[in-house]
Amino acid sequence: MDTPQLTREQIATTYERIRPHIRRTPVLEVDAADFGLASGPIAFKLEFLQHAGSFKTRGAFTSLLTRSVPKAGVVAASGGNHGLAVAYAANRLGIPATIFVPSVSAATKQERIRSLNARLVIAGERYADALEASRRFVAESGAMEIHAYDQVETLLGQGTLGLELEEQDPSLDTLLIAVGGGGLIGGVAAWSRGKTRLVAVEPYASPTLHRALEAGEPVDAEAGGLAADSLAPRRVGELMFPLAQQFVDRVVLVEDDAIRRSQLELWRALRVASEPGGAAAMAALLSGAYKPADGERVGVVLCGGNTDAVKF
Repeated sequence: MDTPQLTREQIATTYERIRPHIRRTPVLEVDAADFGLASGPIAFKLEFLQHAGSFKTRGAFTSLLTRSVPKAGVVAASGGNHGLAVAYAANRLGIPATIFVPSVSAATKQERIRSLNARLVIAGERYADALEASRRFVAESGAMEIHAYDQVETLLGQGTLGLELEEQDPSLDTLLIAVGGGGLIGGVAAWSRGKTRLVAVEPYASPTLHRALEAGEPVDAEAGGLAADSLAPRRVGELMFPLAQQFVDRVVLVEDDAIRRSQLELWRALRVASEPGGAAAMAALLSGAYKPADGERVGVVLCGGNTDAVKF
């Protein structure tokens, strides 16, 4: 499978296009000892502070600002965060938006989508069900689909996170990124192109990239678990997969209990309220699924914060 031609120049151009509409989210360096780990720095990319609460806003604005949007507006299928990002971007740009989500989508995400004047449709139990329903609607309405991860514009937009982080902390050796459909790690891989070791983190309950790399191509995987509304699309994207094959160092898997512990530890140590998908990357360090070498500079993307609260 050929690697898509997504260049650093394209990502840099995309960044300049969307920069007036997004936040340049901060990086916070913390001693790992604050989490009971061997002492050393952890650089947290605080992407949950992005507009609409996740990195998805980068890809949403990229689509809306670089494609010709029909009068019927735009359509997105989402576990919640992508739909919320599209609703936010469409609302800011005065574009009608219809968002399809599965019943597993968190209530807080559904409420925020409605608050942004988007039409919300609940379709099926999982992301794949919502995607199928959204495509029927596209065929009937003539609206433009904005895919959550398997679209060039989406990958270019998410790749701007890699550009931004490299400017903020160019000395990172390794970056841990949670994976669902793979739009974020695919975009960052297109930017870094091996300069930084990329470690994909997935729940055992939805190992989409793990299964794909085993099979040599995207294949269906389990789609459940604690982070099912953000990390369980059934399979990774066709566009990101060759990027992962070439530039992702490894995939590590974490249990739901480790994700839950990560949420609690992020709250205890940093007062960060992270949704399960947003806490998954840190779960790899806390559980020992990924063990840094002595002196290794590790970054962790905290990619989403659309949750009501961390419950003890």
